[in-house]
Amino acid sequence: MDDRSSRYCIIGAGPSGLATARAFAVAGIVFDVLERHGDVGGIWNAEGRKSPMYESAHFISSKTLSAFDGFPMPKGYPDYPGWQLILDYIRAFANEHDLSRHVEFGADVERIVPDQGAWHVRLSNGEERRYRGIIAAGGRNWNPIMPEYTGDFTGKSYHSFHYESAEEFRGKRVLIVGGGNSGCDIACDAAISASRAYISLRRGYHFLPKHIFGKPTDVFFRSGPEPPAWLAQPLLAFLLRLLVGDLTRYGLPRPDHKVLASHPIMNTQLLHYLAHGDIAAKPDIRELRGDRVLFADGSEEKIDVIVYATGYASAIPFLDKSLAEVTHKPFLNIFPRNHRDLFFVGHFETDGGAYPVVSKQAKLIAALIRARDSNPEGTAAFERKQLGSPPDLSGGIRYVQSPRHSNYVQFEAYGHYLDAAIRELEKAGNRE
Repeated sequence: MDDRSSRYCIIGAGPSGLATARAFAVAGIVFDVLERHGDVGGIWNAEGRKSPMYESAHFISSKTLSAFDGFPMPKGYPDYPGWQLILDYIRAFANEHDLSRHVEFGADVERIVPDQGAWHVRLSNGEERRYRGIIAAGGRNWNPIMPEYTGDFTGKSYHSFHYESAEEFRGKRVLIVGGGNSGCDIACDAAISASRAYISLRRGYHFLPKHIFGKPTDVFFRSGPEPPAWLAQPLLAFLLRLLVGDLTRYGLPRPDHKVLASHPIMNTQLLHYLAHGDIAAKPDIRELRGDRVLFADGSEEKIDVIVYATGYASAIPFLDKSLAEVTHKPFLNIFPRNHRDLFFVGHFETDGGAYPVVSKQAKLIAALIRARDSNPEGTAAFERKQLGSPPDLSGGIRYVQSPRHSNYVQFEAYGHYLDAAIRELEKAGNRE
């Protein structure tokens, strides 16, 4: 056993792990970062075996509001950078703060388990270590959800996790299943490359343009006063009626929820291809019939390739089975109940850029650790909150009831709460 019980173990050197490493380095907290791949970048490192990157992947939040705290994206970047630029930016962040020296590459964590006030970590090579605490920062978009349908399909089918480029569709009749942002991106690739392209949606979604009046959409909505949700939702709905119009004209189902009540689809390019007949919208699949697919409206199409863009299940596979309950609604999506030195970073969904949020999550964890070390009594009020009723982080929006929204937070509401908690703990930590 390698006793490192004076150190914290950050698992993952993607955006969440690097944000945590930066916060710990600034706070003077000693730590190691364990990364199973050969470089930093997380899911944006397309060479990693757990990366869902595809050639046409871009940010859906703008560069202006998607940067790590205190480290803006380069001015020369486009409003919505592609994955290669994002990877360059993440690595520049790591270099700026000299974080790679803390990272052990090729270190694949197999299991963690509590160990008499510390944490026992076992690596896949058999090595065992003991750490003071664990920060699980391994990301979310790597554990594909595959749907089940009646019947069998004899063509090629796979999850969007395995999709790489539009060349896979050349000369094929392609069906994309799922209406999330990656599904819509891939559907646009199919519209360009496939001999015939379809997208199957179970429900209707609101489609937001990436620019409004010449500004990135998130910048447009967050550049003025912050309206309450009861006003923001109808205002946005009115604006979308003007800018986007009736989605049923494109063959899409009518949304069954208010705008912002589900994760926004930042893709009106798909509407362009639907309007030009380069792709057709279909309802949910009723049955797979060999090389054909029967849809809920009774229509049937011959299909060569199905791509299931059906999302990802949240998972932390290295948690020991005895810890299965800790992933259920942790306080602020960070702090599991009854486990003092186990933290989650990046395990949430929101309607804004993730990097500003993980920067705050990391800073909050660092502030708590420092306060515990310098003034344990000063953290009592905060730690009581962890055991009480969770705060409302919805910003007044009633989200769709779905697994994806089980840990969904409204960007501003969550950010304000984290900022207040950081101030509280930094104040406590400064009282010796």
